[in-house]
Parts: sequence; structure tokens; C-alpha cells
Amino acid sequence: MEALLAAYRIGARVSRRDMSRTAVANDIDAAQLSRFAELVFAYIDELSAASAAGHTDELESTGRLRQRNLERLARALVTGAGPEAVVAAAERASWVPPAELIAVLLPESQAGHASTLVTAETLQPDEDLPGVPEGHALLLVPSTGSAPARAGLIRALRGTSAVVGPSVPRLDAARSHERAGRAFALELPGLVDADTHLAALVLAADPDTRADLRARVLAPLAGQRPSTVDKLTETLRSRVLNRGRRDAVAAELFVHAQTVRYRVQQLRELYGDRLEDPQFVLEATLAPA
Repeated sequence: MEALLAAYRIGARVSRRDMSRTAVANDIDAAQLSRFAELVFAYIDELSAASAAGHTDELESTGRLRQRNLERLARALVTGAGPEAVVAAAERASWVPPAELIAVLLPESQAGHASTLVTAETLQPDEDLPGVPEGHALLLVPSTGSAPARAGLIRALRGTSAVVGPSVPRLDAARSHERAGRAFALELPGLVDADTHLAALVLAADPDTRADLRARVLAPLAGQRPSTVDKLTETLRSRVLNRGRRDAVAAELFVHAQTVRYRVQQLRELYGDRLEDPQFVLEATLAPA
């Protein structure tokens, strides 16, 4: 824009000089010549103002269009659109695809602040999307896929209530979004890194199946008093986790080793040889978790 306005000014001076020479040669008086000069520069002022206004409007229109294209690109990524659709959307948005993306869920009130902390190229779909809790926003943050890059993002989000999904190849952004949503459902306080809660996510992946497994594992305890069921359940879990070491179980449960021995004897009477079956040990590890 500066170059264009400078060209207008130079053109006005050159035109006025040449036209003035012609006017003098034709005996135009000084008053008319002065008036003519005023008209030339008034015209240049109007032309400059119109050009500046048009340039500003074009910038705003282009910015709005790119923002809409970025939002459509984010939606395509989150909904698992095909590679061709994603590439076309990225080209329309003039977006340079990163190596990987990280999905971040956080309250809408913190989205603008967090976006400035991460990168200007962060994608943020503004439409309602499945898996985005009410009152929350989704960010797709570009990443190199390295551990330091992820650590830097976690540091940038300190002080927020964000839930950070895994770093995945950009075409797998839906997977990062889905895991962030499941980590959000765990209702953990503060900033949550889904990568540090993988075991909890596995156990929470299918609540109905887990409930069925728990019911089957604990079925032999059905005839016991509720207080006895609780004690034997925690003893069973501790025993499988500590590989049958009585002292370790006693230390974990804060009871005497003889108490552990008595409870294990009760478990043997109820479960028999199943206590030594590897498949049952696996189920007994998962079910009461």
C-alpha cells in the first residue's frame, strides 16, 4: 500500500509539471494555474483514500475467509475426513500442515488465552462438535511430535483446566480428540495430561463390561456380610497385585500379617484353585480397580 501511495504522489508531481508547462505555453493565467494544481492534488487525495479503504476491506475479507477455512479444516480433521478432503481444506486455508496435532479441551473462557500461549496456527472449530462438552472449546495444537514439544505445551497450559490428548499424526486428530474427551469424563481436577492416565482410561473405556467382570469375579462373595465382602475384596486385589506376598499385603492394608493369613484362607475356601489361575489373576486385577 505504501508503494502504491508513493506512486500516486510521484505521478501527481510529474503530471502537474507537464500540464503546467502546457498551460503556460497557452497563456493560462496564474490564478487558473493555481486552481488547476489544487484540483490535481485533490484528485490524488481522493484516489489515495479510495485505494486505502479498498485495501483495508480486502484484508478484512481475506482474514475472515481464511478464518472460516481454518474452522472448516479443523472440523474435517476432528470428524475423520479423508486425506484428500483434509489436504484441500488446508490449501484453501493456506495452512502449512504440521507433523502432528494435539487435541486440547478447555473451558471457553480460557480458550483465547491458551491459544495465544501455544501458536498462532492453532486450529479451533467454532461449531458444535460431538465429544466437546458444553461450555468448553476444542483446540488442535500443531506439534513436532517430540517429548520436549509436548512438555512445552503442558507448561504453556499451566493455570488452566485443560485436558490434553495424545500427540498424533495430523490425519489422526480425531483419535487425540476422542481420548481427550474420555480423559475429561474422568473428572480429574486441574490440568490433565491424558498420557499420564492411560490405565484409568483403559478401565473406564467400557463401564458395562467392567461391571460385568467385577460381578463375575466377586460372585463367590455374594453370601457374605457387606463388611466381610469389602475386606475380602480389598485383600483379593492386594494379593494379586503383590503376587501373594503376605507382608506386602499387610503393609498395604495396614493390618497384621495374621489377619491377612486368615482372610486369604477365607478366599481359598470361596475360590479354591482359581486363585492360582493366571486368567483369574488378570480378571481379579482389573475388576476391583
